[in-house]
Amino acid sequence: MNGATGSGAQHVDVLIVGAGISGIGSAYHLQDQCPGKSYAILEMKDTFGGTWETHKYPGVRSDSDLYTFGYRFKPWVDEPIAKAEKILRYMGEVIEENGIGDHIHYGHRITGCNWSGKDNLWTVKAVRKSDGAEVTFTANFLWMCQGYYDHEKPYVPDWPGLSDYKGQFVHAQLWDPETDYAGKRVLVIGSGATAATVVPAFAEKAAHVTMLQRSPTYFFCSPNQNELADRLREIGIDEPTIHRVVRAQVMYDQDQLTKRCQSEPDAVFDELKELIKLYAGEDFEFEPHFTPRYRVWQQRLAFCPEGDIFQAAKAGKLTVVTDTIDTFTEKGVRTASGEEIEADIIVAATGFRLSVMGDIPFSVDDAPVDWHDTVNYRGMMFTGVPNLVWVMGYFRASWTLRVDMLGDFVCHLLNHMDEIGAKRVDVALRDEDKGMKLLPWIEEDNFNPGYLMRGLDKLPRRGDKPEWRHNQDYWAERDEIPNIDLDGQEFVYDNHRRAAGETAGAKEMADA
Repeated sequence: MNGATGSGAQHVDVLIVGAGISGIGSAYHLQDQCPGKSYAILEMKDTFGGTWETHKYPGVRSDSDLYTFGYRFKPWVDEPIAKAEKILRYMGEVIEENGIGDHIHYGHRITGCNWSGKDNLWTVKAVRKSDGAEVTFTANFLWMCQGYYDHEKPYVPDWPGLSDYKGQFVHAQLWDPETDYAGKRVLVIGSGATAATVVPAFAEKAAHVTMLQRSPTYFFCSPNQNELADRLREIGIDEPTIHRVVRAQVMYDQDQLTKRCQSEPDAVFDELKELIKLYAGEDFEFEPHFTPRYRVWQQRLAFCPEGDIFQAAKAGKLTVVTDTIDTFTEKGVRTASGEEIEADIIVAATGFRLSVMGDIPFSVDDAPVDWHDTVNYRGMMFTGVPNLVWVMGYFRASWTLRVDMLGDFVCHLLNHMDEIGAKRVDVALRDEDKGMKLLPWIEEDNFNPGYLMRGLDKLPRRGDKPEWRHNQDYWAERDEIPNIDLDGQEFVYDNHRRAAGETAGAKEMADA
């Protein structure tokens, strides 16, 4: 679909930012639950897919099962852990089957968003990639689905001597799929989900792979199949029913695992070790390279289908080194302990740069928005910023579970606004929240990956009450969010609260 012309603004009721897994799912829910609303999707890339289009490193795959990472409205019919091309095909089917493609404006980089309180309208400026023209969209409501990291500039530590290295250096996020690594020595720096994916893929063709990690990661090894789904298919159950039942089974199992990681982490680690031994052998040594320093699920639990990374180690194709980097050399890396690791290709799997709202400049009545000055409402709305919802998924459960959940919430909110004739909705601290302590977005002992810790000063703040935080608990939110009282005191419509004590005005919201 072509973008707006430079001569005037194109108006829609709802503007969705991003055509990745969040944006496409949100568009489906909007069409389904608010069929009278006009909408458009602005996408910076030339195609849909988001993460699954950006990442092209060897073996790129999901690290969540597709029965829960897939949408609730479209059955997943393949193996639980899927390669990027299968996920993209699935998303493409959603777009085609529901006519979503006609609403997507590809190749549009947003340069600014301003809310006008006078007009109750967002004005969104963008540059159209095809001809460099600046185009303008206006919308009553913004649905931010652009993800949480910088797709163009990954995180690379300031390593000493990097310019001295004479081989090929690349961050996994910027990997060129045409790169030939067959028969070469490959060094992967990092040990998270990306490393867990690329290492076994490299090991298939490379002369040898070394994984250099600063600290170990927890791994969950399992066959890449779901026995319940296979059995239900075998006896002839229809795919929508299989999808619904298997999703419920997977979510139940995840809930139990999450609770046990907190109540008995040592027992869980022992069980993870036993699963690893099924692929690595009974005599596999976990010290020092596979004994993490943090509790299970304080960071992502890396899923290894068929224990592939441990099979590579058992076959002698992989060496793991736990150390820090002293300096790069002409031939590779010298570690703090003095070991030199020579490599033809060095791949940094060192994570993301956090990007809040796509690093787009936002303003409200021409006053710039600093997201760190706002307080987040359930990780999706923000004090002082009207008519906007941000989709931020889960870290311990599939991202898409929250896409579906917030899809329901936004549509419920939009329909409620229509019912009461409201043009504007804000979230604001209530009388009972006065004096509430404001804290970083998330507790470090709750979830602490590097990209999040590095970017806390960019993120909104949380309160010490459930409404004013993103609690990362799907199993609590699946009951709480559908039952939110949209006339509760935290919601302010057209500068007035609807419940008892309708006295909150614009100044009170600004003070909040």
